[in-house]
Parts: sequence; structure tokens; C-alpha cells
Amino acid sequence: MAGLEYYNGLARRATTDEAAFEELYEYFFPRVYNFIYARLKNSADADDVTSVTFMKMNENLENYDPAKAAFSTWLFRIALNSIIDHTRRRDKSKETDWDEFFDPVAPEQQEPEAQVLAKEGNKSLLIAISKLNERERRIIELRYWGEQDTRTVAEILGMTESNVRVTLHRTLAKLKKILGEV
Repeated sequence: MAGLEYYNGLARRATTDEAAFEELYEYFFPRVYNFIYARLKNSADADDVTSVTFMKMNENLENYDPAKAAFSTWLFRIALNSIIDHTRRRDKSKETDWDEFFDPVAPEQQEPEAQVLAKEGNKSLLIAISKLNERERRIIELRYWGEQDTRTVAEILGMTESNVRVTLHRTLAKLKKILGEV
């Protein structure tokens, strides 16, 4: 895995180099999508917001300044702002689509019963996460769904790295307790 400086340099080159842009997109897309999906809990909304995020990234890439923040921090701030914008516009009442419950592209060996059990486990986790406060949820989402290290999470949320670590530790303990009650 390439380091922080590699992606910062790649971002600078991506303004004129299509291959550099594609490499950034390929690396960050799953991380950004997972972060957004964890927040919105709807694949259609996550698809839309992820598209908006990368469109904004592309439109503003020439304004990216590595002296101000790491590229991943900059990109996840765009994603977070896109989620906030989307949430403000979205109707609060939504129905769960069939494909939200059963994954039509799941491996053939994964029977519907196995999918149901996995979804039930995910549902319990999502319910537990919904009981956390906003800051705790964002830390969990960035750290695990967004696959960001604690330093990057701290930069995105404007916290100290040690505060993120302590909050993450307490939040994981809180989640274990909540899941024990579910």
C-alpha cells in the first residue's frame, strides 16, 4: 500500500494526468462508498452521494493543497459535506428496497438463509450504532467503513489523534454493551 505522500503527489498529478486520476478513484472509491453507505444505509443514496463526492473532487482537484491537509482528509471532508447536503434534501421516510435485504450479486454458494442471518447481524450492528452520539458514529464510520487511520479521522473531524483513540476505545466498549442487550 502506498503512503500518504504518494497519494498527495498523485492528487497533484491527477489534474492533468488521467491515469493518476483513475488510480486515485480506484483506490478511494470503495473506502468513500463504504463510509457513505454506513452513514446513509441505502445503496441507491450511497451511489448518488458517492458520485457527487467524486464529481466535486474532480471539479476542485486543482484547488487541493497538500500543505493544508492530506488528500484522504480533503476527500473525506467532501464526502461528509455531500452526505450532509443529501440528508438535508432527502425525505426522512424511506422504504427498504428488496435489494437492500438480499444481495442479488452474492456468491452462488451463499444461500438466502445465510444472507438473512448475515443481514440480521448487520441490522443489529446498525441498530447499535444508531444508539451512539453523532461524534461516536462518525468516528466508527470513518475508521471502519472509510478505512481511515486515527490521524486522518482526527483531521477530518477536527479532533486530536489521542482524543479519537480514547473516544474510539470507549465507543467500541459501548457498542459491545449495546450489542449484548440486543
